[in-house]
Amino acid sequence: MHISCKPMNFVIVSFYVFVLPFTDCTAFEEVNHLGSKSTNNEAYKVNHQKTSDIALHGLLLWASMGFLMPLGILTIRGSSKAEPGSRKSRVLFYLHVAFQMLSVLLATVGAAVSLKKFENSFDNNHQRLGLALYVAILMQGFIGFFRPHRGKKERSYWYLIHWILGTIVSLVGIINIYTGLNAYHKRTLKGTRLWTILFTMEITFIGLVYLFQDKLEYMKKQRVISGSESTLTSNQDIPQRQNQKEMLPVACGKKNALGNLFD
Repeated sequence: MHISCKPMNFVIVSFYVFVLPFTDCTAFEEVNHLGSKSTNNEAYKVNHQKTSDIALHGLLLWASMGFLMPLGILTIRGSSKAEPGSRKSRVLFYLHVAFQMLSVLLATVGAAVSLKKFENSFDNNHQRLGLALYVAILMQGFIGFFRPHRGKKERSYWYLIHWILGTIVSLVGIINIYTGLNAYHKRTLKGTRLWTILFTMEITFIGLVYLFQDKLEYMKKQRVISGSESTLTSNQDIPQRQNQKEMLPVACGKKNALGNLFD
């Protein structure tokens, strides 16, 4: 009996040695598979949230740099071309101030979203341009509040600095929106072609309005000049005709009355 138990003991030991480790490995693989599943779900949630944050950041900066700031430039150009001190000039000026202040506010919110939600290592052009751009926006707003009165010597220097900095901010802001769309595509693998086309159409339209403002003023001046020239010509003809009449010889009585009338 004792001798017959030895083969049974050998079988049991062999079962524990060979079969149980295999079952342990299988269980470990199942746990790993479930763990990787939950990790993937977690990663999906993080990516979805990150995508929403990036989209919010992009929309805020689009509204600020891609719409409100160019609109503010158009309004101040219209104000400068209106009659100084007129109601139209004042309304356009206050619209310019409102658009620019709202633009700075939206850019500040967009920068706060970027600092809070993203890893800002500043190792790409979009982040570097964005940082420099935000500093320039704050400087432009600060300069705008300290505008000297007309007639002062400092007014011309202030205008030059304000104009140059505003032009640079607008152009760099438009460029950075394009780099942001490119970064959004790389980060989320989502297509941005439609947004790029829409933004290009918007900027093209604003640029055409910007150019048309000068041409409209030029056309108005041309109309005024042509009208004034015709008026001046007609006024100058009158004294010349009077002088010609004075220089004409006095008609003799032998000419008939019809000839004298035409003379």
